[in-house]
Amino acid sequence: MVRIVLGVIGGFIAWAIMWFGSEKILSAIWPEGFGAHQRAFEAAIKNGGQFTADTTLLLIHIVLASIVSVMSGFLAALIAGEHIRAPLVLGFLLLAFGLLKAVMSWQYVPIWHHVIFTALLIPMAILGGRL
Repeated sequence: MVRIVLGVIGGFIAWAIMWFGSEKILSAIWPEGFGAHQRAFEAAIKNGGQFTADTTLLLIHIVLASIVSVMSGFLAALIAGEHIRAPLVLGFLLLAFGLLKAVMSWQYVPIWHHVIFTALLIPMAILGGRL
């Protein structure tokens, strides 16, 4: 049981590091595209201003979330020594934080993005756990 808890915690920390790290890397590689979009989104969230979401960048976020979720599910299973419960619990934890993010950004991002982003978190974490 302790290993499962450690697997979930490790998977979640890994997800956060990979998510924020990849956003920083993409912003540095593509400052006028990805970086500008991220800065505008963050400013809109902080200040309540206008924001127009770019569909291509939203799709990049979905792909990125899928990849990071698979990797963190794999790590959770590796740490836990089992591939069922740790990735599943991690998926639900990611879903809770995904829903929190969706609530915070509801008015700025199209609903299809919220639905796809959050719907993929659990299956991708489970898939990672099965690798």
